[in-house]
Amino acid sequence: MTADRSDRPRGRVRRAGYNAWISIRPHRPGRLADRRSLLWAGAALCAGLLVALLIARGGGHEAEADATAAGKLPPGQALTVVWGGDVTLGSSYGHPPDRARGLLAGVAATMRKADLTAVNLEGTLGAGGASKCPRPTPTCFAFQAPAANVAGLKVGGVDTVNLANNHAFDFGAIGMGQTILALRSAGIAFTGRPGEIRYLTVGRSRVALLGFSAYRWTSPIRDLAAVRRMVAEASARANQVIVFLHGGAEGAGQTHVPFGEEEAFGEQRGNLRAFAHTAVDAGADLVLGSGPHVLRGIEIYRKRAIAYSLGNLAGYKNFARGGTLSLSGLLRVEIDAAGALTGGRLVPLKLVGPGLPTLDARHAAARLVAGVSRADFGGRAVRLSPSGRILNAPAPKPKPTTTTPAPTSPAPPTTAAPPTSAAPPSTAVPPTTATPPA
Repeated sequence: MTADRSDRPRGRVRRAGYNAWISIRPHRPGRLADRRSLLWAGAALCAGLLVALLIARGGGHEAEADATAAGKLPPGQALTVVWGGDVTLGSSYGHPPDRARGLLAGVAATMRKADLTAVNLEGTLGAGGASKCPRPTPTCFAFQAPAANVAGLKVGGVDTVNLANNHAFDFGAIGMGQTILALRSAGIAFTGRPGEIRYLTVGRSRVALLGFSAYRWTSPIRDLAAVRRMVAEASARANQVIVFLHGGAEGAGQTHVPFGEEEAFGEQRGNLRAFAHTAVDAGADLVLGSGPHVLRGIEIYRKRAIAYSLGNLAGYKNFARGGTLSLSGLLRVEIDAAGALTGGRLVPLKLVGPGLPTLDARHAAARLVAGVSRADFGGRAVRLSPSGRILNAPAPKPKPTTTTPAPTSPAPPTTAAPPTSAAPPSTAVPPTTATPPA
């Protein structure tokens, strides 16, 4: 934590409104970057900047000057944050009816109650652009849904999405640009492009959002110096910092977080333990993960929660299902004004039918996450009740603020106080045949 992020007065809001602006700075690459990756990152950055300029011309707060973000911090407050895993709003495997409005119906009540709700958006929104998969193969999947399907996120209660993933560029810069315009039209914030830091004002807090993965069109999960630099910058300008990661190996057997680099389909997808600890050391208050398509453990590190994967939250015939692949969850975390974990719950879910989330009365997801957390993190593991409630939050819950009237002494008998005016009052469908994981 930086020195200027001291504990602030606390007080929760329910579904707080927010304004947003961005800071996009090209990261200075470490040893892992080469000239080709710089060209890719530069192209993605230019496309993102062009879209941001178009958005700014239409009004809003997305392109406010960096000087605004660097101004005096607001007082800050405790927040409730909900994180879901991967969400796909449609693809060539199938499109949900009614512009995907019912995709998150089974979990919308929980998502709408948070101060800030986020998911990982897998795929693009729009039409056109060159697909990264010119022909179908067992390991190449390109997801594109109509721009109108952004309604599924809005109706479901999503406030912001992570675009740092392998599917955000499925249809090139055109696909990403159309996705950004669709999100902007729905009032949904986003982060994850190279060097991007998104700032939201949520109630009395300024919240910074950053997304990282192993791809050239995203901030770099494998360049820990860049991670440290970006998170430290965000920490100096925000009350709370939330970092999204999309990385790790994929598949039903990938519920554990290994030590060292992970690989999938020939791609190096990051050392997730090193990444997460680097982010927290630099000032991140929550690290929220996706990518393996299964649930993984939750670690409490320096009083901050690291959720390494929430699996798949919702799709439509595009995600493989069965066994651990059908288990999902929503992580509802409570953090204080300084960002420390004070409580929360893993809401256990299961995916049914084409891949829709529904509450799981058997709480299988809570048992899985509790078990792998113990195995992977030992004394730093989150402890969960059978229903998923976090039992070992390291920071005390903020006490509700109450106002006690100050005692008054009688007026001296020799003087008569003039009369004063009264102060105003204070105020189910069975699972379908599995499709290979994306």
